[in-house]
Order: sequence, then structure tokens, then C-alpha cells
Amino acid sequence: MSWKTIIIQIDSASVETLSEALMELGALSVDIHDAAAGTDQEQPLYGEPGLPAGEVWRKAEVSGIFEHDADLDAVMQLITEALRLKDIPSYRKETIEAQDWVRLTQSQFNPICISSRLWIVPTWHQPPDPSAINLVLDPGLAFGTGSHPTTQLCLAWLDQNLQQEETLLDYGCGSGILAIAALKLGARHVTGIDIDPHAVKASYANALLNACESSSCSFASHYPILTADSDDVEQVDVVVANILSNPLIMLAPILTRAVRAGGRIALSGILASQADEVMSIYSPWFDMHIHAEQEDWVLLTGTKTMDV
Repeated sequence: MSWKTIIIQIDSASVETLSEALMELGALSVDIHDAAAGTDQEQPLYGEPGLPAGEVWRKAEVSGIFEHDADLDAVMQLITEALRLKDIPSYRKETIEAQDWVRLTQSQFNPICISSRLWIVPTWHQPPDPSAINLVLDPGLAFGTGSHPTTQLCLAWLDQNLQQEETLLDYGCGSGILAIAALKLGARHVTGIDIDPHAVKASYANALLNACESSSCSFASHYPILTADSDDVEQVDVVVANILSNPLIMLAPILTRAVRAGGRIALSGILASQADEVMSIYSPWFDMHIHAEQEDWVLLTGTKTMDV
């Protein structure tokens, strides 16, 4: 069994119309991606809150998957007519052969060494170092497999800096990987917050997979500090938030209030070019600095010097 794929280069203004036309002409699925991906012209888009919705790459490629017997040249002729284009857009054709998709997916995720004592190990692998702290984690519905630089930066910081019996808030917990790692590294209690109910469900499942005591961790879609009117709010020793720069800026009052006086904060999901702006927002309460950088991403950390 096989499928045919057509990949079309188009300007950003025509992407939505082209995608709809492909579906109407029988495409099984449509994908939009940066035509310059992997080059120095690549345009990073992250869909952050506060940025224009529906933004696409300046030079986009739209690909559609069709049944193996589809006439893709005829599809392109109809596309040209539907979009009222003078010439047929540049396109190429590929064939997708059937594969063992589960095995192919698994082959992309190998054990990841964070430090000499901390590893991330998918369930289908044996731990390279059975004596290490091994976080058992499979890719799933929620963000956070440990492969992304932002997650690795946070894990390495926790490994080096988390103290025994500290409490921790993982805001935007995704798969729960940072909260679970904190428990394994000696935290007394961790709380994971994520607005996505799938993330909350995934975090609980991963905590169970890693034999975390239910009394030591909790995951939810809201945080009590958001609605508490009293100044007497239970605060934590450490807040970790691996999200994106715009949400981190918007959440500054909440995350700041969640940290006890003398406690620490670690913020990731931030590009190096965004670091100064994020640090300036948190600097009134924390002595912020860039702790580490990996690829184009940075980890910002600080100790709370002024309470709110």
C-alpha cells in the first residue's frame, strides 16, 4: 500500500485557499510548513499568545496526501483554475510507502543523557545505566519528551540546583517530566499546572509509570493562587516554567507570587533574542540572569529578593 504526496510552493496569502482546494479535490490530509526550513532563511513561528493569529511563513509549502491512484497533474491543473492563477505553481510529487509506523516512531526516541545520574528512557529501551535516576517517558499527547533543548536546560538545572525536601511548581507541565524529575531528585512535593486537560491526564499517567507517590504530586488545570484573595497563600521553594516568552511575560505576577522569599525561579522556552525582555519583567523581584544556553534557547534563573 502506498500514497502519493504533492508539495506546492505558494505565497502566504494563498495558503488557506490552497489547503481548502486540496481537501475538496480529495486530499486525505494537508500540511503547511516553511519552504525555507533547515536553511538560514528559516522563519521561526511559535503561535504564542499575544501574537497575530493565523500567521504563516512568508514562503510556505503546502503538501497534500492522496490515494495511490490519484492523478496529481490533473489536481494541479484544477488548483490553478480554482485559485485563478496565471501559471501552474511550482510543485513536486513524492510517493509514501507503507511502513511499520509504530516502529518508525519509536526509532526516533532513544535514551537521553541529561547528566551522569539523570536519564530519560522510553519504555521500549533498557536503561543504559540502571543505577542512575531514569525517567521513564514515552512520546504522547502532551509536550515534553526530553528531546527539546528547553526541556533539557530545565532538567539539567534541576539536577544541579534542586535541594532535598524542597517544594516545586511546574507551570505548563505538559507531560509532567519536570515535576517527576524533581520528585526523583528529592523534592518533597511537586505541583503541575497545565491548561490542557490532556496534559494533566498525561502527567498523572507518567507519574504512575515512574512510581511516584500520589501524596507527593498533584496535577491540575488551575492553580489556587490565581483566585486567592488573601495574602496568606502557600508558596513554593522553586517555580519552573518551560513555556514561551509571551506567556511568561503575561504570567509574571502569578509566577512571582508563587515563589517564597528567597526561593528560586527557572524560566525556559525563551529564544536568546527574547531574554532581555523577559528578564526585565521579572527583575523587580528576582536577581535574574541567563543560566545556560542551548542552540538558540536560553534558561533564565533568579532568586527572589522582594516579596509580593
